[in-house]
Amino acid sequence: MAETWRAEAKAHRRERYLSAAGHLFAQRGYHAVSIDDLGAAVGVSGPALYRHFQSKEAMLIELLVGASERLLAGFEATIAEGRDDLATFVDLIAFHADFAVKERDIIRIQDRELANLPPEANQQVRRLQRTYLEGWQQIAGRLRPELSDADLAVRMHAIFGILNSTPYSADQDAATNVRAVLTDAALGAIFGHASLHAKQS
Repeated sequence: MAETWRAEAKAHRRERYLSAAGHLFAQRGYHAVSIDDLGAAVGVSGPALYRHFQSKEAMLIELLVGASERLLAGFEATIAEGRDDLATFVDLIAFHADFAVKERDIIRIQDRELANLPPEANQQVRRLQRTYLEGWQQIAGRLRPELSDADLAVRMHAIFGILNSTPYSADQDAATNVRAVLTDAALGAIFGHASLHAKQS
């Protein structure tokens, strides 16, 4: 029991350190954040972080690889529910919108810092992202079979551009339902509102 408690406490501290690192990397940029800055953010000395992470770079790797893994796992869980393509696609948009609202720091880091990953981790993130995107695109292609591959690809990138815009909409949280707006705009990007309404009727 004591070992389990210690392991859980260590995991909790690790997650807290990662969250703080993500916030600082998003706000200041990876290169502008020192190990001492990271330690100060969680109330420990910078070198104390080395008990949990090999380096600042290791924290960046875990943040970005972990985010891509969570997204792909969410995609696979949504597919496993076995709903029809339209319902599945709507569920995927809702899932990603929820992730984007909760994980604004991660999205900002992804946009800015992917090039700072070492080659192997960079390639791993890109493979995970490609699998995620291709899964969405296969479903979208069945829903819009009249679209060329090029047109479909443009629409898919538009969808993710909309959903991943949350770092720039943070000030709007109190004024509107950001998830609902993102979901509506993303659905419009693939279907057009008239087309979507026709499918749902």
